[in-house]
Amino acid sequence: MPKDVKPMTKAQIVSDLADKLEMTKKDVNTFIETLTELACKETKKKGAFTLPGIGKLVLQKRKARMGRNPQTGEAIKIKAKTVVKFRVAKACKDTIIPPK
Repeated sequence: MPKDVKPMTKAQIVSDLADKLEMTKKDVNTFIETLTELACKETKKKGAFTLPGIGKLVLQKRKARMGRNPQTGEAIKIKAKTVVKFRVAKACKDTIIPPK
């Protein structure tokens, strides 16, 4: 992304959707907040949440492993942990970056 181009803010997204859907900004904002809560709750509970056409939030377990301190070069043990990943849907990816 070019330096002078910034991603849309939540307010800009709400405003744009409200105009396109002919809804109030308050209703659109409530919808976005409700969708966010649902996505977080379902990902925590079931391990995944799909936004059709956009992508999927997924819980992923990482095993313990050996790493290296970049300053000293010393070997360190990294604990096992669970992380959240977002996998972009193929249709979305192909729209943004068309295949050759």
